[in-house]
Amino acid sequence: MGHTELGLRERRTIEDMLNAKMSVDKIAAEIGRHRSTVFREIRRNFYRDVELPELKGYHAVTAQDRFERRRATHRKLIQHPKVMAAVRDGLDAGWSPEQIAGRRHRRKCFGPIDGATGLLLIR
Repeated sequence: MGHTELGLRERRTIEDMLNAKMSVDKIAAEIGRHRSTVFREIRRNFYRDVELPELKGYHAVTAQDRFERRRATHRKLIQHPKVMAAVRDGLDAGWSPEQIAGRRHRRKCFGPIDGATGLLLIR
């Protein structure tokens, strides 16, 4: 079975059921996920505010926003088109992703690139 991320609908269900004081086991059964997935989601996206403690809790929209921001940080080549162009040029020239990363490092073209990032373009 493939890996799928939680969607906004599932996060809203988690929020509603938490507000209704339902157990994590019941929430997991309702959305068809393992209880560890629900625990991890709540722990990772639980909102805390020292100045306004009454706002603390799990909020689906905030959790979805955090997920999208985390996912965007993994899209280094999309966020940095100049780096993507350099990686593509290197790949077109027959270089390996590791060679491209090494060349950029030697030239002090520091940026969000390593061999694994270059492999993303190959796949």
